[in-house]
Amino acid sequence: MTRTVRWLAAIGWCALLAPAAAQAWWNAEWTSRTRITIDTSAQGLGLAEAVNTPLIALRLHSGNFDFAAAKADGSDIRVLAADDKTPLPFAIERFDTVNELALVWVKPPNVLPGSDQNVLHVYAGNPAAAAESAAAVFTEPLRFVAHFSEGNGPAINSIGGAPSAEAAARDANGLLAASLQAGGAPLTWPVSDALKWPAGAAFTASMWVKPQAVDAANLLAIGALRLAIEQGALVASVGAAPAAGAQPLRGGTLAADAWSHVALSIGGGTARLFVNGAPVGEAAATLPAIEGPLTLAEGLRGLMDEVQLSSQAAGSAALKLAAASQGADNAFIKATKDSGGEESDGGSTSYMGVLVGNLTLDAWVVIGILGVMFVIAAWVMVEKSIAVLRIDRGNQQFLLRFRNEAHDAFDGAGITTAATESSLERLHRTGVMELNKRRNGSDAALSGASFSAVKAVLDADLVRESHSLNARMVLLTIAISGGPFLGLLGTVVGVMITFAAIAAAGDVNVNAIAPGIAAALLATVAGLAVAIPALFGYNWLASRIKNISADMQIFVDEFVTRAAETFGQR
Repeated sequence: MTRTVRWLAAIGWCALLAPAAAQAWWNAEWTSRTRITIDTSAQGLGLAEAVNTPLIALRLHSGNFDFAAAKADGSDIRVLAADDKTPLPFAIERFDTVNELALVWVKPPNVLPGSDQNVLHVYAGNPAAAAESAAAVFTEPLRFVAHFSEGNGPAINSIGGAPSAEAAARDANGLLAASLQAGGAPLTWPVSDALKWPAGAAFTASMWVKPQAVDAANLLAIGALRLAIEQGALVASVGAAPAAGAQPLRGGTLAADAWSHVALSIGGGTARLFVNGAPVGEAAATLPAIEGPLTLAEGLRGLMDEVQLSSQAAGSAALKLAAASQGADNAFIKATKDSGGEESDGGSTSYMGVLVGNLTLDAWVVIGILGVMFVIAAWVMVEKSIAVLRIDRGNQQFLLRFRNEAHDAFDGAGITTAATESSLERLHRTGVMELNKRRNGSDAALSGASFSAVKAVLDADLVRESHSLNARMVLLTIAISGGPFLGLLGTVVGVMITFAAIAAAGDVNVNAIAPGIAAALLATVAGLAVAIPALFGYNWLASRIKNISADMQIFVDEFVTRAAETFGQR
């Protein structure tokens, strides 16, 4: 019976955790895969236009990526398109195996509007893989990119040269990875070919800013073009000598101590301002001929991150996608961690797999203990149920023989059958033996003391039968009362560890927190899964045992009374 219970438990867990169907795996040498879905439907980002060759920021964490399988520097990472065959350009800005956080820039061919089928695959888990070049990621139309997180310098950019004076500091726990810690002094890049635009050309500048105050700061200046904050609004000046009475382009509202994505797009005779991907102002304007030097963060006190300059006039859809994918609240990008060369049918999310993959060591210990408790409780319930049903059925059959058959009710050979399924039959056998010892073959009547002695022996046997019926029931009470508390312990410790890891990493987006919290709650679920069946089983068994005990008490009284009538003094 114990083996059967274990098989049933194993089959149940396998059915719960196993994926529905296996699908193609790009390369068997890579053992881990994360499926990324960019949901642009109304339930996700709500994108109205397609965006060609966008630059998507993928945040990987322990909930959607197997850091244990990947190489320590992430050099075995590969990104493939939805067909799981076409490699895509990508670049790793951050790969932290200690805190299990990574930021990967990917350039898919396009992102379709109104669709939940924009799919990418991130592979890892090949110790023999060499690092792949990121040269094809930050290319035209991008002219300049500053991540503020590469190398040893405070403001190292991927393309467009290095700043002439590296006097600024970095905040290691910025928005995307590290961010520029601006203290008011400007950061300047000298003139270069990458920082030259002819008159009338298309132009887009975008960046993230988190100002301590929103009164006045020059975010970006290059030639006759300026992007600034003035009295809480985003302001752009295009051209060195505006017409008399002309006002700079102004729009949007920026909040202090909060991240905002700001952008200026110029093309087709129109300049447009965007805040957090939404258009906030536009005016007729043509880009003058501009070239470096490029100045960032003059007068800004706060943080700046991910500055990008492009030779294209980005549209509303492209900037909305950029702001949403790079921001901390990017719930429209859904990630599912796969392993072993299999994936859930149709790419559906394996929630139980995510939970199990994020369990901490303490949660595994607690769930292991609860698993042992569940097996023991199940074994007790099955064994006791079989025993109680057999005893109850045997008692009913014995009572029919004892009360209705024609032979003497105290003829041990006539009623008893040496069966052990009936507790009443065992009591009857004991009572007959005690009567025969006191009669000793004589027909003399027995005294009241003799019947009291017989009843005392029967009562003692009744207590032993009750002890046998209640044996191991305490294990069910332990499962009922201890299971939820053990589960709660695992949950509390798991939540503490999750928040401690988030605090150490400085990444507070919901995608980093949710998997750890959800996995921690799995310990409480396991505790309840042990306690609830044990509670139902205990109550059912207790009621049946109570009935059998009552039947035995009644039988003892009935046996002694009938014996007194038959063998007592008249």
